[in-house]
Amino acid sequence: MADQKAFTLELRDDQVAVIHINVPGESMNTLKASFASEVTHVLQEIEQQRDLQGVVIISDKPGSFVAGADIGMIDACDNAADAESLARQGQAMFDRIEGLKIPVVAAIDGACLGGGLELALACHYRVATDNPRTVIGLPEVQLGLLPGSGGTQRLPRLIGIQKALPLILTGKQLRAKQAKKLGIVDDVVPATILLEAAVKRVLSSKAKVRKAKLPVMHRLLEGTGVGRGIIFSKAREQAQAKAKGNYPAVDHIIDTIAHGAEKGFQAGLEREAKAFGELAMTPVSRELRQIFFATTEMKKETGAGDTKPRPVQHVGILGGGLMGGGIAYVTAAKAGLPARIKDIREEGIVHALRYSYELLNKKVKRKHLTRAELEATMLRLSGSLDYSGFAKADVVIEAVFEDLSLKQKMVAEIEAVTGPDTIFASNTSSLPITQIAAHAQRPENVIGLHYFSPVDKMPLAEIITHPQTSAETIATTVALAKRQGKTPIVVKDGAGFYVNRILAPYMNEAARLVLDGEPIERVDQALVQFGFPVGPMKLMDEVGIDVAAKVAPILANELGERFRAPTAFEKLIEDNRKGKKNQKGFYTYQGKKAGKLVDESVYPLLGISPSAKLDDAEMAQRTVLLMLNEAAYCLAEGVIRSARDGDIGAIFGIGFPPFRGGPFRYMDALGIETVVQRLQQYQKTFGERYTPAPILVKMAANNERFY
Repeated sequence: MADQKAFTLELRDDQVAVIHINVPGESMNTLKASFASEVTHVLQEIEQQRDLQGVVIISDKPGSFVAGADIGMIDACDNAADAESLARQGQAMFDRIEGLKIPVVAAIDGACLGGGLELALACHYRVATDNPRTVIGLPEVQLGLLPGSGGTQRLPRLIGIQKALPLILTGKQLRAKQAKKLGIVDDVVPATILLEAAVKRVLSSKAKVRKAKLPVMHRLLEGTGVGRGIIFSKAREQAQAKAKGNYPAVDHIIDTIAHGAEKGFQAGLEREAKAFGELAMTPVSRELRQIFFATTEMKKETGAGDTKPRPVQHVGILGGGLMGGGIAYVTAAKAGLPARIKDIREEGIVHALRYSYELLNKKVKRKHLTRAELEATMLRLSGSLDYSGFAKADVVIEAVFEDLSLKQKMVAEIEAVTGPDTIFASNTSSLPITQIAAHAQRPENVIGLHYFSPVDKMPLAEIITHPQTSAETIATTVALAKRQGKTPIVVKDGAGFYVNRILAPYMNEAARLVLDGEPIERVDQALVQFGFPVGPMKLMDEVGIDVAAKVAPILANELGERFRAPTAFEKLIEDNRKGKKNQKGFYTYQGKKAGKLVDESVYPLLGISPSAKLDDAEMAQRTVLLMLNEAAYCLAEGVIRSARDGDIGAIFGIGFPPFRGGPFRYMDALGIETVVQRLQQYQKTFGERYTPAPILVKMAANNERFY
């Protein structure tokens, strides 16, 4: 492979040059600085040709145009100047492509992201396939960066500032038809005729840099300094409402686009390269890049060493409730597998089918999906009141009520109607898998597969093993979860597993803050400011106060007094406050501001007169320290296999602030000694629940880190 090139040139008889991209030894094409000499050589050869009619740039990897730049290049930079130099190299290369005197067409099939889209934007035209794997976007913001090879300047120039800003600020990925509607793509064609369509576009076009065709109102706003000022001010306000000042890339993106709009294209590129260099060195970008590397690494792992997963062709699902319906959806829509739903009532099956239909129909309305794709997905879903159709299930996922005897009954019934290799995966959130498998004939096939609600959105799945779970069962379940679009972490059996276990002390402490008189909205605001997507009291409403009340004593009985929840919250259950599910919790769920205003009647119920005493930082520290401490316990006890898995589990399972890197990277950033000192200070004030985990005390004494 050392002799193979990533960029090769084909000169066709019709006087069209085709640049083929095929990075050797990789499943996806990514751009590396080491390719610069290859691209230079190819462009020199094109520039020397006298009779060329145009150029097509195409990938030889089906389903992958260019997935972006190699992030490892940024990690290898020692300082901002190095990273800025990387951006300038990319800019210069793409300027040269755009400057060719003959038309250049990007023929896009598959991922066209980041540097891949910046390459396509430097071409004069873009033709994309209708392949579902074709996605187009600039996701750099999700790595704490901005597009560094001209993307901040070319996309606004092509489609207008108002359309480009939200795409760059969110990193949103578009399907080909959406990209065409916005004006990013010129044609959408079947993959089988992509090259032919691109060549046709070359032969019928001229080399020209096109500018956005804007509606009159957009033109009036974007065409004046005052109008642009309004656009950028509004964009900053909306972006920071979500970012809370925690993501410096947001302001850099807006400033860079604004600079280019005011001072011109070249000045914009200068600003872009400088900002790219600065952002690459920020702790925020560093942590976000580490998450990217970790998840990429996890995609290659089976969860069971060298053991290969068994093929899965049919999935059975027990229970058609909210979780069962969500599991059926990700099985049929994401994994593309037939899913057979069993429920004891027809209403349950209807609910599960309707759940999938409504999610798919939203995608059709937004042009993410065709009506034919919706119908094909729905045909993969079926249901019954008995076990007919379950005999051929390779995996049965149980999502029934949290009752041990019921789940054990489900194991026995599934073992009676399925083959000897069928896996029984329980979507339990609190019951130990060891107990669920206690009476199983084939305990090696029993495993936990814990999804998070809503299943269609939450990216994590906990794969819970008990001592008898076989390696093949683990590998097969991990592979299925990945097909369903999940990032799975393998955890050891035990009360709360990992995610709920680290969440419980955090939630309990937030509840204590409220009982001490801190206003509910201020507690939530403090943790949102810290970086969580939603505050702990709002989260309790979302999860269900009744669910939290049921799980709390299980954790306390298994893990000790540090998990004991405040007894005052029993009054909430007596008042039938279950949260969002019955429109009665800490927040009100009536009217236009449903879920946004605190239900003031909760204060007298709990005997509280709210009065703000603590600042945001203090409330965040008190709650988050307990989460960090419990994560350390989980690592020491082998509940999680590594600090990496613990970080990914917390980020993808409960929304731990990604820019802080996860509990373990955050403890490293604070310093383990600092974490221990703060825990000990609170221990003196609030008692034993703040006792530092022994692993932390030992690491602090030895000046150790998790990474």
